[in-house]
Amino acid sequence: MAMSQSPGAAAPTQSGTEPSVLRKIVAASMAGTIVEWYDFFLYATASALVFSKVLLPEMGNVYDAIIAAFVTYAIGFLARPLGGIVFGHIGDRLGRKHTLQLTIMLIGVATVLMGCLPTYQQIGVAAPILLVVLRFVQGLALGGEWGGAVLLVAEHAPAARRATWAAWPQAAVPVGNLLATLVLTLMANVLSDEAFMAWGWRVAFWLSAVVVLVGYWIRRTVSEAPVFEAARAEQAHDKAMGFGIVEVLKKRPVGVLKGMGLRFAENIMYYLVVTFSIVYLTEDQGMERGPLLTLIAIAHASHFVVILLVGRLADGAGRKPVYLAGALLGATWGFWAFPLLDTKVDGLILLALIAGLAIHALMYASQPAIMSEMFPTRMRYSGISISYQVTSIFAGSLAPLLATQWLKDTGSWLYTAIYLGVAGLITAGVVLTLRETKGTALEELDAIDAAQTRASERDEVTTA
Repeated sequence: MAMSQSPGAAAPTQSGTEPSVLRKIVAASMAGTIVEWYDFFLYATASALVFSKVLLPEMGNVYDAIIAAFVTYAIGFLARPLGGIVFGHIGDRLGRKHTLQLTIMLIGVATVLMGCLPTYQQIGVAAPILLVVLRFVQGLALGGEWGGAVLLVAEHAPAARRATWAAWPQAAVPVGNLLATLVLTLMANVLSDEAFMAWGWRVAFWLSAVVVLVGYWIRRTVSEAPVFEAARAEQAHDKAMGFGIVEVLKKRPVGVLKGMGLRFAENIMYYLVVTFSIVYLTEDQGMERGPLLTLIAIAHASHFVVILLVGRLADGAGRKPVYLAGALLGATWGFWAFPLLDTKVDGLILLALIAGLAIHALMYASQPAIMSEMFPTRMRYSGISISYQVTSIFAGSLAPLLATQWLKDTGSWLYTAIYLGVAGLITAGVVLTLRETKGTALEELDAIDAAQTRASERDEVTTA
């Protein structure tokens, strides 16, 4: 339930955790999130550059091979909603901390094993089968990671600065992607093509083991937020205060649908900028792999900075105007960005990539704050995880697939630009239906939820 503060209203306030403790919680959230997204986006980049040539059978042409690789890539997106359901339920019942420890270990093991896979030439069809299995495990873990990571911060943060603090785990996404890109760039630049395809790409997957262990250790040292502990105590006292997937779909279905609408254009845009652009520039424009990865690495670094700035902006100007600007600007990106990519001029290509990720940040940075303010604590992990992860099936997973297919069939970027434009307008429409929630205390949401639940209980008793 979205809330807005009336001027002068006497509402509960959320003071938040001490800044020194909150910084430690942010570090714990980011450490795991960086490795989760390093692993996930490493797969995305490798799908475009490596897997189509090493782990899959030969296809009729380069685009068919890349499309086949993106199909295995999409498996991770199909697994993410299941992970959101399973780990969201666990996180609402047992806590955010322990859930996050489990997810980081799962995705780390799956990624290291990907780097150990034999090639298609060595074991035949077993290679893509094993790749799909590991990708499914990776997606399952990531499905539970995001919700817990952002809530670990959002539920500790003061109400007046929730978007500012919760933007940090969001900024871990470009950091993870930057690390993946840098490692692949290093391998591509220092190794011959033969060495890179033979073993160089595997090193990037093996390196995730180091960050997994560091992230796991840091997450052991943090505690649950007081607002979560209070909600868990309330559930123990009043059995009518349910939790998890069934409860959120029963009590907050509109919130879930709106969360999915917010996610739609943002998710499509991100994967067009960071994944499809690689295919477009290397295969259609003939750009060399090394220089392109360098430009993408620079764009990821800028994305990190912009996400943090937008988090502050969302606490100052409000969630709605910032998100609406991102959706509307995103709707235009394809129409002017692809002509810039077509110039084959490094500076203009970089401008298109940086601008695309900056526009994306206008939507992405404030997502944890907005979605946290849509659900009470007892069902928040499940609510935001379902909203976030289900959308990825028909948004981010399909975007590079569809764009590559259209490029193959028509040789043009126009259909991709129209696709993103329509998605941006859909998300903008959803934003307009929201109420501004800047400054809302999570305790206030829980108090309203408890009152509504008890009123519903009384009505049921009276009716009976």
